[in-house]
Amino acid sequence: MHGREECEAVVTDNGEIGGRPGGVDGRLRAVVGLAQGMAAAHTPQESVGAAAEAARRALDGGFAAISVWERARGRLRVLVNVGELMAGEEPLPEDESYPVHDFPEIAEFLHEHWAAGGEPHAWVETADGVRPGAAPPGRQGAAASGSWGRVAALRRRGRGSCVVAPIVLHGRAWGELYVARAAGRPVFDRDDADFATVLASVTAAGLAQTERLEEARRLAFTDPLTGLGNRRAVDIRLDEALEAYHADGTVVSLVVCDLNGLKRVNDTLGHAVGDRLLERFGSLLSLCGAMLPGALVARLGGDEFCLLGVGPPADEVVRVADELCRRAAELEMGEGVACGIASTGDPIGPVPSARRLFRLADAAQYRAKAARSLKPVVAGRDGGTEDSVIRLADTSAAHPPERRRFRGRR
Repeated sequence: MHGREECEAVVTDNGEIGGRPGGVDGRLRAVVGLAQGMAAAHTPQESVGAAAEAARRALDGGFAAISVWERARGRLRVLVNVGELMAGEEPLPEDESYPVHDFPEIAEFLHEHWAAGGEPHAWVETADGVRPGAAPPGRQGAAASGSWGRVAALRRRGRGSCVVAPIVLHGRAWGELYVARAAGRPVFDRDDADFATVLASVTAAGLAQTERLEEARRLAFTDPLTGLGNRRAVDIRLDEALEAYHADGTVVSLVVCDLNGLKRVNDTLGHAVGDRLLERFGSLLSLCGAMLPGALVARLGGDEFCLLGVGPPADEVVRVADELCRRAAELEMGEGVACGIASTGDPIGPVPSARRLFRLADAAQYRAKAARSLKPVVAGRDGGTEDSVIRLADTSAAHPPERRRFRGRR
């Protein structure tokens, strides 16, 4: 084992840590670098990747991985692999997973060690089956023999040792940080395991922050009552869809729905019952929207909802809207739904912007509402560009109907 002075980390001009950061300053820089790397990531996947790479460098490993414990499926699923990859290892594996019974420490750690008041702690495994230092939590009687699954994996992939650190999130075992060295490299020791414990703790803090940010992003694009998308989500997706339409002719269809009878329910039965009606219709809209691959369903506000289809033919969208109207008519308390549809797959004229498509769908829905139609009204299907719906949408640009001004981003 080298002295601490000889193991001091080398920090490059771009801030990366090279060599084994055995000194206090080097390891402190490694911890800070890991936290900063996770904080700078834009997605959960990038955050996990940054943590794995930082831990690999900090522990002078040739390979590192982060896995999540999926309790319901009884497996450790690998989220990311970094460093020297062997056969069967991908940087972002789609479905690399291992039964927990082959790597039981993660579960034993929780049930046997924490129950006794212990703290999360990493351990070392070697390809010869001899575990340096203390046994992992939950395997106190097996200090000299490593986990069969890990020993076999090390041998199979030509690695000499690994350090495994449980990642604990919200008081529960979330998964693990795994760092390995090739056969012939110095074997990890107890100091390395202690440092890996710290790195796993910092990783857990980064994951918690990522979760909070993801939840904030989710709430920013989600209607809190129904769990559907909100108007912001629709605006962004519709802009992207119309870019595809202008680029290659991708069919973009917008269904705007107005739930009938909500005011009566609110006035006579109370807003709590009205909210339940909104939730039930939202579930019905989600169910019907699932018939169209990639469709977005959303609540625009109040009693107004929409379905955005990108790709499917206009006739398929109309068929789904027909089904939605039929099922909505059967909802208790409600009075059905008025649906209007505008699709670039129909003769509706130029659609230069999301606002134009919204106005057309809104005008069609207005016609359906006024006529108490049991079926959706489709812009452009009653006279092409001379369709009364299209004329209404065009007229409303300057003179909105009294019921409301048609929607559309300015």
